[in-house]
Amino acid sequence: MILKSIQVLYDKNQKNFDDKTRNEIGLFAGIIGIIINFILFLIKIFVGLFSNSIAITADAFHSLSDSASSIVTIIGFKIGSKPADEEHPFGHGRMEYISALIVAFMILIVGFEFVKSSLEKIFVPEPVTFKAIHFLLLLLSIAFNIVLSIFNRTAGNKINSTALKAIAADNMGDVLTTSVVVFSFLISRFLPFHIDGYVGILVALAIIYAGFTFIKETISPLLGESPDPNLVKSIEEGILSYKPISGVHDLIIHNYGPGRCMASIHAEIPSDINIMKIHEVIDKAEKELSEMLNIYLVIHMDPICIETEEVLSAKNELDRIIENNPLVKSYHDFRIVGEGEIKNLIFDLVINPNELNKTINESDLKSSISRSIKEYHPQYNCVITIDYIFS
Repeated sequence: MILKSIQVLYDKNQKNFDDKTRNEIGLFAGIIGIIINFILFLIKIFVGLFSNSIAITADAFHSLSDSASSIVTIIGFKIGSKPADEEHPFGHGRMEYISALIVAFMILIVGFEFVKSSLEKIFVPEPVTFKAIHFLLLLLSIAFNIVLSIFNRTAGNKINSTALKAIAADNMGDVLTTSVVVFSFLISRFLPFHIDGYVGILVALAIIYAGFTFIKETISPLLGESPDPNLVKSIEEGILSYKPISGVHDLIIHNYGPGRCMASIHAEIPSDINIMKIHEVIDKAEKELSEMLNIYLVIHMDPICIETEEVLSAKNELDRIIENNPLVKSYHDFRIVGEGEIKNLIFDLVINPNELNKTINESDLKSSISRSIKEYHPQYNCVITIDYIFS
């Protein structure tokens, strides 16, 4: 498993991974994290106890919490790699996000505990004993953390793991906090007053900040964050490359964990095309794009008719109207329904809700567009649906 994981991590041509491979890489990264962080804990606790430094001791227990974080990450990968079942039809991939969230709270607890310990050290200061061997051991721990951060970042980016990316950022935070500790440890030899407690506070606050940052990063995908713009662009451009698809809209992407995205989208097709022919095109697009983008893609067919002179005239008028309206990004599902003198002009407007303000709302926008069309085409009753886009 170790040799295979190393080979996969540094294979530039391999980008998509099955659950088994992701689990093996996650397990390998977790084991490496446990071993190295426990070694760092032993080094720092040895230096902290013999030098009587609360800052170094705080940093030691931060490393110990990182070992526990790696254990949680391994558990997260194990559960996250379980296949879909009756209760979880889209698998258990979000467990990786939950494990990252647990790691973040563990980091927070360590930070708050050492704020308390450092405050006690400030009010009841004790001298710090400096020795060259202790200083060298701390420098060695910094080198360990740099290597570990690079390794976890490489693994996290390779398999798109939020948990490993969080741990990599935490490792780099360890580099900074340990560097501050080492610097304070060095200058404590030459200062007439004790700064150990104050440096301990700085280390603890850095740990707390890292914890809150990880919480924010891991809660976002659990709540349902906006999809990656590059993925959105790839899906839309990919579908439009299949002829005779002329437009796409209503893209929805659900994230069920790294490598477990489900996307649905509406594709506009000519209304007069053979149904079996276009079904073959849509089916091909779904299969090829799903494999290429590592998602599960479902395409809904929207037949449109723009061949008649009446439809083209009404469409051109709507183009002119929305061109001067900065709120409207685009429109789709345009059609004319009905017989006789009075007909329904039906279409969906795409807007960014963040750009709506107190002077205009959805109802006002619909009324404004309807009135503008009525001025030139009084025979049409507009039936407008508002779609949102958050970009």
